[in-house]
Amino acid sequence: MSMITLGVADLDRATAFYEQVLATPPNKTHDGVRFIELPGVWLSLYPLAELAKDIAPDITAIRSGFAGFSLAYNARSELEVREIFGRVSTIGGRIVKPPAATFWGGFAGYFSDPDGYYWEVAYGAMFNFDEQGALLPSAAA
Repeated sequence: MSMITLGVADLDRATAFYEQVLATPPNKTHDGVRFIELPGVWLSLYPLAELAKDIAPDITAIRSGFAGFSLAYNARSELEVREIFGRVSTIGGRIVKPPAATFWGGFAGYFSDPDGYYWEVAYGAMFNFDEQGALLPSAAA
């Protein structure tokens, strides 16, 4: 996977939210779309109605409820998880499940962005990253 596109109600609001939450400046070089360039995958923000129209002209751009998936960000430390949740709560996100110790030995929580997309932010000592911050595959058991 190289890119995830989120259909958003307000492009500027979504851009500001992700810029602050992920502490990453957006790429604004293309009109009508914003990119948050993360290690290994880019997050694309695109107006919801335009995304629906791009997929098929007869799709209705309606979002509501839980869509059955969440996005995830693997942090480098428990402190980074806490810092991200601290930013989320001040800029329009909703903390759904505050970060806490997990059954699998990590530390994680869930929030939703202003458009209702759910995110897990997790730290686990078993996760390793390359020099650019991309998640590395697990060693064979």
